[in-house]
Amino acid sequence: MSEPQATIGLTTISRTVASLAVGVVHSVERAVVGEGRMRTARGNAWEAVCADRARADQRAELNRLVAELTAARAATSRPRRDRQSVG
Repeated sequence: MSEPQATIGLTTISRTVASLAVGVVHSVERAVVGEGRMRTARGNAWEAVCADRARADQRAELNRLVAELTAARAATSRPRRDRQSVG
């Protein structure tokens, strides 16, 4: 009886290539950027927190400006009864 022949499928090859590519990219990043400046999950999370805070600050500033413009427009507009009809 013959032993079953081992076959290498397309998915096995692509997984191997992807695994090697990740290893190469990781090594290149370490060599170019340096150990202390490599991106980490903690660093990515902190950047996301800072970005969220910046967006919240921008949203608050925009809300403040809209409130000021609304108040200024209300202060300068005439009451309805003093307006003339158009038609």
